[in-house]
Amino acid sequence: MRQALSGIVSKSASPLKTIMILAMAMTFVVAGAASSFAAKSAAIVVDAKTGKVLYSANADGRRYPASLTKMMTLYLTFEAMAKGKISRNTPVVFSAHASAEAPTKLGVKPGGSVAVETAILSIVTKSANDSATALGEMLGGNETNFARMMTAKARQLGMNGTVFRNANGLPDPGQFTTARDMATLGIALREHFPQYYGYFAQRSFLYGRQRINGHNRLLGRIKGVDGIKTGYTRASGFNLVSSVNDGNRRLVAVVMGGTSGGSRDNQMAGLINTYLPRASTRGGGDLIAKADSNPVSALAKVLLPKHDAPTPDEKPVAVAEADTAVTDDATVAQGDSEDEDTAEAEAPKLVVPATKVKTVIVSAPKVATAQVVAAYAEPTPAVDPVSTASVPSGWAIQVASSPKQSEAQALLDKTTKQAPKVLADASGFTVAFDKDGVTYYRARFGGFGSKDAAWKACTALKKKKIECYAVQQ
Repeated sequence: MRQALSGIVSKSASPLKTIMILAMAMTFVVAGAASSFAAKSAAIVVDAKTGKVLYSANADGRRYPASLTKMMTLYLTFEAMAKGKISRNTPVVFSAHASAEAPTKLGVKPGGSVAVETAILSIVTKSANDSATALGEMLGGNETNFARMMTAKARQLGMNGTVFRNANGLPDPGQFTTARDMATLGIALREHFPQYYGYFAQRSFLYGRQRINGHNRLLGRIKGVDGIKTGYTRASGFNLVSSVNDGNRRLVAVVMGGTSGGSRDNQMAGLINTYLPRASTRGGGDLIAKADSNPVSALAKVLLPKHDAPTPDEKPVAVAEADTAVTDDATVAQGDSEDEDTAEAEAPKLVVPATKVKTVIVSAPKVATAQVVAAYAEPTPAVDPVSTASVPSGWAIQVASSPKQSEAQALLDKTTKQAPKVLADASGFTVAFDKDGVTYYRARFGGFGSKDAAWKACTALKKKKIECYAVQQ
């Protein structure tokens, strides 16, 4: 840039001319940066009756889901409720790990509990990270196993561009999705669980004497919007999945990577106003396969990559996993708060051209009926269930331990790639333990039915120069 300017601005140029040239150059730089940032956004609009994609922009590009992750946490919660495994009143106990999650959160102390319905409402309104983790631990035994259940369910629903690593969407470089996959999940939630879908229309709820308001500002602002979920971290930008039903037409729209909550909402409103009139009034039928599998044992038989590179390129701030309560939430969050109001106040103000839309003020949407909504994605074959190490009995083999869970998981991924046949029917997982006040993570493969089976697998790994030993669960 400096050499280019020196060729344009001569020594004899007047001060005014020099200033004008420099101003023009800076304009091009700023415009280029804005264009680069805008290229990282993604959006899709799907006709939920026919499955037709009405609008698409970078819909298959990898993105950090942020709190859109909680849509899958709720899917698995609704599934467990529908099967009678839990009810609205089942107590959800908060572990020390769940209680220590970064804000925003409900603030339940370790050992405390809330009803399943309270946890659900705190997620759809406040986007409570602690509630999501507590639900995940209840349904999966631990959050690591629950993340595998989430990924397995994603595959069964046809979400082939998504990998989940946690239940709440707090930053993890290995957790990613696409706008298309989030649209698939948004439609599946309503199609498969119409009896619970009305939760997404909640704009606020009472927790004790406190009224907690939601983040989804399009509810009550745009006619027909009846959910679903917002999401924000610094690395992901501002995300939103919206479902719209005007009585005759239905849409699901996704916007990811917005520069602010306001610009994201305006973009979503513009997409709804533009494409809802173009949606079909006919059509219907279940286009997303209902993944009917045990919510504990249906683990994803996929290789989770060690190094994932979703965009935006900004590396997310790591969030420490703690087994004890953390008093300084700001330290844990490290700037990646899910509180959109706080983020809006702290974020630098960028000038983004917003689509002018007509705002229609309406009453709060009614609770969804049992009417089934069609989906757009073709189903993929169900994921083969594998044995899970979350079962108390059985044998496992340990290949390593590390002070970082991400490193332990990377070792599991590497070992799986080195010996895919040996570990074809095993499932990798990590187990936390404390030593001299430091938390470490064991990298293990479970699902062996006997000591001999575990020893045999370990012997085969040693032939590949992979150290291991068998342990009983």
